[in-house]
Amino acid sequence: MCLCLLFVSYSEITVEQHLDEALLDILHFQSTNSWTSDLFLRVMSFLSTQDTSITVSSLQTLIRNYLESLFAQPRRLLSELRQTDTQQFQLAMKYIFRGRKEKLDQQEFMLDFEMLRDRIWQSPVGNRTLFQISLEKCLPALRSSDCVHLLSQVLRMSSGTYLQPDTMNKLPTDLQEEAFRNLSVVFKDLYDKIPANTQKAVYSWLTQILQRPSNFSEFNTSTSWVSAENLWLLGRYMVHLPLEEIQTINLAEIRLFISYDNATKQLDTVYDITPQLAKAFLERIESSGFDMRNISIIHRLGLLVCFYEDLEQMDANMARALLHQMIKCNQLKGFHAVFQKLKSQLLAIAMFNQTLNETFGSLSDAVVQLSSHQLQSLSPEAVQNAITTLQQVSGWTRSQVTILAGKYLGSEKVLSFYNLSQMGELVTGIGTQSFYNMSPKELSQVVKGALFQYAMDLSPAQKQGILSKILASSNLSSAVMDMQGTFFKEVSLANLLKARDFDTSVLKEKEMRKSQALFLYESLSKKTPPADLLSTGQLAKGVTCEQIHALNPPSFLATFKDFEKNLPLLSPLQINCLAWKFLKISNTSLPPYLISVLPTEYLGSLPTSICTPFLIKLGRVELDSLILYPGKKKAVIDKVQQCLNGSVADEYDIDLLGNLICHISPRLFQRGMTRRAVEAVIQKFKPCKRLSEEQKAEIRKKLLELYGTPEDWTVETVQDIAPFLVLLSRDEFVAIAKKFPDTVLQIVTKVTEIPPPEEILFALFDTVQNSSANFRVSSQATGCPGVSAPSSEDILKLAEANFFWSVEELQCIDAETFTKTVELLGTVRRFNRSQLHALKEKAKQVWGSLSTWKRHHIVSLGRVAIALNDSEIEELDLSSTDTVAALSKQAEWTRVQAKAILEGFLEDSAQSVGHLKSYDLVGLGAILCALDPKQISKIKTTEFSSVATRIGSLPCATPVLQAFRRKIETVYGKSKMWPRSVLQEVGIIAAGLTKEDLKAFNKNLMPYFQPAAITHIPAEIFKELSPEQIENLGPENAAMVTDSQLLQLDIWQLQSLQRALDGARINIQEAEISPVITNMTEAPTSKCAPLSDQLCLWSCFCLLFSAALKIA
Repeated sequence: MCLCLLFVSYSEITVEQHLDEALLDILHFQSTNSWTSDLFLRVMSFLSTQDTSITVSSLQTLIRNYLESLFAQPRRLLSELRQTDTQQFQLAMKYIFRGRKEKLDQQEFMLDFEMLRDRIWQSPVGNRTLFQISLEKCLPALRSSDCVHLLSQVLRMSSGTYLQPDTMNKLPTDLQEEAFRNLSVVFKDLYDKIPANTQKAVYSWLTQILQRPSNFSEFNTSTSWVSAENLWLLGRYMVHLPLEEIQTINLAEIRLFISYDNATKQLDTVYDITPQLAKAFLERIESSGFDMRNISIIHRLGLLVCFYEDLEQMDANMARALLHQMIKCNQLKGFHAVFQKLKSQLLAIAMFNQTLNETFGSLSDAVVQLSSHQLQSLSPEAVQNAITTLQQVSGWTRSQVTILAGKYLGSEKVLSFYNLSQMGELVTGIGTQSFYNMSPKELSQVVKGALFQYAMDLSPAQKQGILSKILASSNLSSAVMDMQGTFFKEVSLANLLKARDFDTSVLKEKEMRKSQALFLYESLSKKTPPADLLSTGQLAKGVTCEQIHALNPPSFLATFKDFEKNLPLLSPLQINCLAWKFLKISNTSLPPYLISVLPTEYLGSLPTSICTPFLIKLGRVELDSLILYPGKKKAVIDKVQQCLNGSVADEYDIDLLGNLICHISPRLFQRGMTRRAVEAVIQKFKPCKRLSEEQKAEIRKKLLELYGTPEDWTVETVQDIAPFLVLLSRDEFVAIAKKFPDTVLQIVTKVTEIPPPEEILFALFDTVQNSSANFRVSSQATGCPGVSAPSSEDILKLAEANFFWSVEELQCIDAETFTKTVELLGTVRRFNRSQLHALKEKAKQVWGSLSTWKRHHIVSLGRVAIALNDSEIEELDLSSTDTVAALSKQAEWTRVQAKAILEGFLEDSAQSVGHLKSYDLVGLGAILCALDPKQISKIKTTEFSSVATRIGSLPCATPVLQAFRRKIETVYGKSKMWPRSVLQEVGIIAAGLTKEDLKAFNKNLMPYFQPAAITHIPAEIFKELSPEQIENLGPENAAMVTDSQLLQLDIWQLQSLQRALDGARINIQEAEISPVITNMTEAPTSKCAPLSDQLCLWSCFCLLFSAALKIA
């Protein structure tokens, strides 16, 4: 088809036959011709003869509407694109990827390909459509350089998301060398982003081409096709070479490859190589004539060095050189136990006949394997001399950084900026009191430098010690505004109230609590437009429903995009208020996903025609955070399933669902899905954190349908379905574990999405035990005849599965193993009291009397500490805030134990409750719940106010919360005077309000209780809330009402609670809004039928590309 002037030639042809050609001929025309000044006028003149109502504006609207309609139908978009020929398609893609505005005439119209590109890339179905059609169009023409270039662009654009093994099987293997090299570069760049089975398929395609006779050098007499150049072309795919193939590589070729300058870079990136393959490469390299004891050769081995084996007669210098190279081994994706064992052996060689003080600085990152006993033996000078090495090391345990920080700082009574800036990660081991004793000026510098990088690793007590010193010693306003990132989040509301002159420009980089955001937004809104406030990001947390409803329609619509950008920061209440505001302004333009937070009856009026935008937007949010009430969530999911017509048809539906897939009934996936769609479903389920038993059963069923019985699975399949290994039966899991023990071990011990059931952990434990049975010996410990004690290697492998060790086995762990593994054992959540008691007794046996234990000993115990009884706690040295802070992290203390810790701290630190600093209060944490209510009044008001939000997170008993509430009233006044920000700041303390206090609360404040506070209000007090107060709780707080509270409510209160759960309007005294939704942002359907064919063709000439015509 030609230009608009030739439209009349197609007046008898249906629109659908030539949609693509219209645009493509226009683009082709303008690339070889010039638009004349009268061309557009002639086109419009022609169109007006067909329909006198046509204007430029109506034409523009018609085209835009049609484009929106097409984007709501990805399958139709794909169908339309399929009608183009290869040349036309390549032309279209060239314009899309170039992504700029293309002017079609001299005066008015242009095609916005930039908007088009963004629209496609942001669409969950647009990317797949482009990928699918590009494959279809380009596979038959892949020998064309244009098609190779296009396919490369599409692969990079989609990050290989849609690349599957069957795609690779379709790629031709007779490409020209340039085309092959260009594509191979793309595949190498995508390696980490594609599944293991797809990696294997790419490898297979690469090797088919590399094994062609034409690719062999005439001088190559090797029987293997694996030449030096082919190894380089394979890149990271070299890890898929079979063991037998590696063993037959020509020695001259392997020698040539290692001689390449870029070989080391390549070997530095083989993160997923197995020990067997690495050792095969090392053997081949050695056989080729390289001296494996030559340090320059060691430097060329990349990650192969992590599996070095030739340790016989190795000297200390060589061992240290290897250890230095092995720093990179932490990047390996698995087999950490293998190279950690090698590091231990090299460490022993490097230290042979030398003291640790002499060798410490030359041991590289192997120093993290040194026990706390060894680190304790170091002199301060040895640590200070090694600091340039230590500052680059990561992976320290908490007890290690505690010891080394103390050694490095030595006798320094006052720390300096210089000292701290040298410490790297070790800075997190500095005591809270030491931070507090620093010069405020130097401490301010450190907060912006060394401490900023490691802020997330500092304890709350350390942060408070730093913060309190800085804020107390300088101009409060400037000090507050200077606080960076997470440090600003620790600033109390009391201090913010005292500060002045806040500036939105400096708030953009700061993290905020909701109480801070509520106060700051309210303060700044008096002089700053909402759009400027929302542009800071975190301030969006502080927008109230009243402020949203106060916006006039133009302002609201102008700022709505800013709200949408900050959607993850908004609470369910805020999103509910946005929906009501939008509905009030115009129910015809309400974004469909907002219907999900309105009362359930609104869902029923959602038109089928806007299901696609509804699914897309809802699929991008976390439904569990948006809707907390199960009944409401079920209604939303029912609507989603209705939009899907009760089944998931293909991968396009799966793309539309996004995160919603985590909530969909598996029944939707049970009928007639293609293999490609099933694979897409499995991948989409991976990030889901709360799968139902029904979903788990369906996933397991689909896995078996796809891949057959587990005995037949490949290692790539195991890697691809990693989180779902724990869904297998015990026998199925054992079959996999026996076949790929190392792979299964590294997967299961790191699975976080689906907690492994006990039977799977036991199968893992059994596998590890059996694999090490031949190497285990009976414990030499007293009272352990015939008991095979756990080795440190087994303990490090098992992680949570360590809870299957018997009490007797734990009692028989030798001292060295215990010292190496105590911190890991202290993280095991499933140990029972008997096991914890055995480990506590082992600690006493290894470390000696409780009274001699240092801070690092107590820190390393973790959960084992809860086995200490009150008399044992009394023996500990609890003079340090950091020691107590380590103990308070455990949540299972009895009141007697907690009381003993509190009294021990007060006695050992020679303090009374009235002398506690703010950082002491933070360090004590939940131990504060053991305070006698009468003691709480003695806490200094200034110290208490600085950490009220921390104390407000403690789930203490009601009498203690009531005492805390009385204390907080000395800071912010009587509760009836509290603004929203204070109510949010005090958290659970608000659960200590009396029934009179609660009844007096303004109903507008009810949504601003923290959800945890609602849960902790005693049922007999909660029942005093009025129906109006309960209705104004908002959806988030209403979802936190407990069963015991429910039992106390009358029928009117229960009805109000139901309305709150369902998303009823908060505090709006206006006319009711009809629950009938009309149109909203409904994707318009084609209006071509009543119009002439010529007009319809013109209106559709760019429909394939979402390039709406615009008035220039």
